Amino acid sequence: MEKKVKQKSAQDRVILINQSTGYLMVDIVNAYARKYPDVILLAGSCNILARELDKSVKVHKIATYIRTSFFMRTLTWLIATLQIFFLLLWKYRHYKIVYVTNPPMSYFPSLILKRKYSVVVYDVYPDALNNIGIHESSLIYKAWAKINKRIYRNADRVYTLSEGMATLLLAYCGRDKILVIPNWMGMDSLPRIEKMENPFILKHDLLHKFVVMYSGNIGFTHNVASIIEIAETFREDDDIVFLIIGEGLKKAELMLWVKEKGLENCSFLSWQPSEELKYSLSAADVSIITLTDETALASVPSKTYNLLAVGSPLLCIAPEESELARLVEEHGCGKCFTKEKVIEMSHFVRELKANHNLWKSYSDSSLKASLSYTYRNAKQYVS
Repeated sequence: MEKKVKQKSAQDRVILINQSTGYLMVDIVNAYARKYPDVILLAGSCNILARELDKSVKVHKIATYIRTSFFMRTLTWLIATLQIFFLLLWKYRHYKIVYVTNPPMSYFPSLILKRKYSVVVYDVYPDALNNIGIHESSLIYKAWAKINKRIYRNADRVYTLSEGMATLLLAYCGRDKILVIPNWMGMDSLPRIEKMENPFILKHDLLHKFVVMYSGNIGFTHNVASIIEIAETFREDDDIVFLIIGEGLKKAELMLWVKEKGLENCSFLSWQPSEELKYSLSAADVSIITLTDETALASVPSKTYNLLAVGSPLLCIAPEESELARLVEEHGCGKCFTKEKVIEMSHFVRELKANHNLWKSYSDSSLKASLSYTYRNAKQYVS
């Protein structure tokens, strides 16, 4: 008699959804692969950094997130959301689901699908819509908030990145449903590369410069304009340079502003290859992290942890009550300023340049802090 093969249940199967999968998601998926025999990843792109995706994980491609314009961002989000719905409805019917808020509406299918699911909240919507002028009084905002209450109430677990984000989520579910798990660095280790041995430094003629660097998205939720204001106060200092690395909707505007001001000490580069990350980040004598007032209370940018790992002192531009300010104060790895305190930020840069012992104290604190934020945190997502 032919032996029947036992059908796998949702206890054995899990599908994770993240349109833009980076190193954080790779670590989370790998953590699930260590527990579940059948793991699927729905992703538009998968950016591998230090750790490869577990070979047992099956990747199903959906629409790639395109961030070149507001229209393309919205369009690729909507297409991906529809793909997610139909794939869950027909192809992956017997899987436990882990939604990530990328695309922002990724978890909407759970309104219809009767499956066990959890939600990983990287960005709190509709709250984040305030950045584009959609406020609490709008119909879109109210409808989204109503959907959240239903979805989060029925979720097995809601994961998020900070206590500030957890506070925002209390508008949609109870605190007992929320688990806060901080992000972590992308590499197993990112040892600081000394300037004489750093090919990025040599390539860009930075060997005898004090480098103030911003590396990341240049969008509406990133207060990068403040960096230009700081750079302007160093117009006469030939040995201090400001380097802005990244892409985003505000980049062209900022480049034009720098040109109009004639700031020769401020330059822009595109995204650096992931394999060059340890060199570009190590080139910074001071690393700048910025957030707008609307996002700062709920977010610590993931790049923060990579900057800690290379021992970079941090200059943060965010409200005093932000999660970022709390992290910097807790670990003593830099200072946080509100965006209007341009002169104070300039003084901080000058202090670090003039006092190597002070610079080293902040650098050592960053390295020590990084030990608390490793990829081993990913296992906390697995249920």
